[in-house]
Amino acid sequence: MRILVIGKGGREHAIIWALRKSARISHIYCAPGNAGIAQLAECVPIKESEFAQIAQFALDYAIDLVVVGPDDPLADGIVDVLEERNIPVFGPRKNAAIIEGSKVFTKELLKKYNIPTAAYESFEDYEAALAYVRKQGVPIVIKADGLAAGKGVIVAQTLEEAEKALREIMVDKVFGKSGSQVVIEEFLQGQEMSILSFVDGNVVRPMVPSQDHKQIFDGDKGPNTGGMGTYSPLPHIAQSVIDEAIETIIKPTAEAMVKEGRSFRGVLFAGLMITADGPKTIEFNARFGDPETQVVLSLLETDLIDIFLATINGRLQDMDIRWSDESAVCVILASGGYPGSYPKGIPIHGLDEVRDSVVFHAGTAEKDGQIVTDGGRVLGVTAKGAGIEEARAKAYADAERIRFEGMQYRTDIALKALR
Repeated sequence: MRILVIGKGGREHAIIWALRKSARISHIYCAPGNAGIAQLAECVPIKESEFAQIAQFALDYAIDLVVVGPDDPLADGIVDVLEERNIPVFGPRKNAAIIEGSKVFTKELLKKYNIPTAAYESFEDYEAALAYVRKQGVPIVIKADGLAAGKGVIVAQTLEEAEKALREIMVDKVFGKSGSQVVIEEFLQGQEMSILSFVDGNVVRPMVPSQDHKQIFDGDKGPNTGGMGTYSPLPHIAQSVIDEAIETIIKPTAEAMVKEGRSFRGVLFAGLMITADGPKTIEFNARFGDPETQVVLSLLETDLIDIFLATINGRLQDMDIRWSDESAVCVILASGGYPGSYPKGIPIHGLDEVRDSVVFHAGTAEKDGQIVTDGGRVLGVTAKGAGIEEARAKAYADAERIRFEGMQYRTDIALKALR
């Protein structure tokens, strides 16, 4: 089989790494890819947004399956474009990808079908939103309606932070048209949990749960990022709680999408909060998470291409999906200044010194034979072990072997699982 993966980040690197294990795959292309992906696949200079070029490439190179990694092309309808040309593709259609593309849509869906989530109101008018925040008080959560590269959610602890967030989203348009509407939610307290599931309509096959670390600094301090590290499984969270989340949130959401004429096919990512009242929905994404994918696929024992094909061919319910009983930890190495502005083109040293981890490239490029930084989140150092403690020790030992100017990373990834 010949596979084309769309994307250029750590998620896509992890997907390609997992696909490379399959004896059924003869060649993998990636558009556009990065310096790490180039070691496993043939990178082609086509942007994720260039749907016509992607479709033509798939036809010209007899691609058997296109796998779409990022959120933007899914929300913009890449699956619909490829399907119109009879190109097999893994991912939800545009009308289903709206579950990530519009937070207002998702909140209204959850409310309609009585699926647990935080209380909320949505606003298109800045002054009305401001008045609501001042009435509700803090802490409070403010979300840009559309896609914002994982940075469109602000947990405001003070009124000043809340007012600043609203001004930046709705007036200054720091997220462009994604901020034309906002969702303002009650602040939920508890443990966060991510559950990714392979979904084909009403058929839901959950993956092993994971937990992300969104804030830039140790102790969950500082602004949100795209994710600074993750681990799986979650030994400190009871299986009964995980099962409750699947039965009361994930499966009902998949069924609700079918009832709405928006049948979901692909990977449905549920971001959850385990509160005193049980699991509640924070958000849904319409694709593999990043960096959750790095740890989850590290623990997958079933051939990933078999799962992809079963999902798009209506055979997901017949799949026997197996997971390792090991643990995995991913530590993100980020550029100095991230999640604000940061330099690019900084040489990376020590990649050849890594011993026990797989290093997934998130934002890298090659320049004059040297791998250099090319993004905010640069590398995801991912290790497995018999338990969280062993996996964590391996990942951090290898993270310390890698060096580039300004490099920053959290030192407390997965510590919650050891307390």
